[in-house]
Amino acid sequence: MKRIRCLCFLLLWFALGSSAPTYGAGTVTRHAALPTFDAHLHYNWEPVPHLPLARVLALFRENEVTGILATSRPNHGTRALYEAQPKDLWVVPIIRPYRIRPDVQTWMNDPQTEELIATDFKRGYYRGIGEFHLSGRAAEAPQVKKTVEFAVKHNLYLHTHADDKALEILYRHSPKAQIIWAHTGFSTEPAKVEAYLQRYPNLWCELSYRYGITEGGKLTPEWRRLFEKYPERFLIGSDTWVNERWDNYGSIMLAYREWLQQLPDEVAKEIAFRNAERLFGKAAKAKAVKAQ
Repeated sequence: MKRIRCLCFLLLWFALGSSAPTYGAGTVTRHAALPTFDAHLHYNWEPVPHLPLARVLALFRENEVTGILATSRPNHGTRALYEAQPKDLWVVPIIRPYRIRPDVQTWMNDPQTEELIATDFKRGYYRGIGEFHLSGRAAEAPQVKKTVEFAVKHNLYLHTHADDKALEILYRHSPKAQIIWAHTGFSTEPAKVEAYLQRYPNLWCELSYRYGITEGGKLTPEWRRLFEKYPERFLIGSDTWVNERWDNYGSIMLAYREWLQQLPDEVAKEIAFRNAERLFGKAAKAKAVKAQ
C-alpha cells in the first residue's frame, strides 16, 4: 500500500511538472530565464563592501542579470565593477556625487560636488550622474542647475531620487535633460506618471520600491495599461542601498519576473532589458569593441 501511495505521488508530481509553461527550451515559467538589466544598483564601499566582488558577479549570473547601471558611495565600487566586468555582464557606470552617507543631504549646496563630478568624468567611461536625492525646492540650488547643465553638455543621464516638484524643477533647468526617475516617485499616481511621460520625452521611469504596481501578485489595470502604452519608458532595478537588499537580491529580481510574465512578451522584454540597451547603446559599444 505504501509503495502504491509513493507511486501515485510521483505520477502526480511529474504530471504537474509537465504542465508548466515554457520559455525557450526549458520547463520554467515564461520569463524565468528572461535576461534583465538592473537599472538601480549600488555597490557601496563605505567603509567596505558587504559582499566581495566575486560573489557580486556570481549573484548576477545566478539571477540572469546581464547588465547593470552601477553606482557607489564613494565611486570606488563603481570603478571596481566596471574594471572587472566579465564578458557576460555589461556595466554602465555613472558618477555618484556622494563621498559619505551625509552627502545625501548636502551635495546640492556643496561646492566640492562640481569638482567631484568633473574629476571623475575625465576617466572617460561614465554615462551619467546619480543616484542623487532631491526634495521640493532643494532642486533650485545653483549646484543642481550646474549638474543638469553639465549632464546636458556631455550627453549624460541624470539618475534622480526626486519627488514630483523636484522633477519638474530639474526640467525647468533644462528641457533637454535625460532623466531616469528612481522609484517613479514612489507613490505618484499613475495618471500623473503618464502626464509626465507625455510632457517630458526624455524621462524614463525606474521601478524599484514603486508602490501599487501589483495587488495580490497581479498587475493593477492602471499599471498594465501604462506598461503596454509606454513599454519603451520603463526600467527595473534592485536598489541595493543597504545590506538587506543584497541578501534578498534573488527575491527582488524574481518579483519583477512574476509581474513581467503577466505582460505581452515584447512589452516584458522592453522593460526587462531592451530599453536599457537602447538608452546606453550596448549594440554600439559591442560594434566598437569588435572593430578594435
